[in-house]
Amino acid sequence: MSENSVQSLFHNFEKVTNFVQHHVSNFIGHHIQSSGTSGIGSVNASIKAPFVKTTSSVQPRDPVVKGKSSTLVTKEDLGRATWTFLHTFVAQYPDNPTRQQKKDVKELVQILSRMYPCSECANHFKEVLRSNPVQSGSHAEFSQWLC
Repeated sequence: MSENSVQSLFHNFEKVTNFVQHHVSNFIGHHIQSSGTSGIGSVNASIKAPFVKTTSSVQPRDPVVKGKSSTLVTKEDLGRATWTFLHTFVAQYPDNPTRQQKKDVKELVQILSRMYPCSECANHFKEVLRSNPVQSGSHAEFSQWLC
């Protein structure tokens, strides 16, 4: 891969990372404010990251989430951000996870399938999980399962 291609890849990864951070900070801020919990509001300020606006020719289609910032999130953007999260998560998963880590991974995936903002995608994810349960015995096993 040429250096220019690598730079382009890192640039695109940075865009996705900023996108995810922006929307997570909005999600956390929204739930902190709506819960009325005091003393936690400072978390929102420390999480905020700059939102990178792209000049893509792709027009938003099929918006699935409208956040506090009134930014529409398309299924495509949500999907890309989710895959980035999952691949990053798998990359740090240990070779020899503890019993609790194995349990937590399975629970996280189950929760994600129930709470996913796009109901069509969530239903499809549930079907996939029924026919292909999470394999979390090792880094290699979890990586293979995700792929």
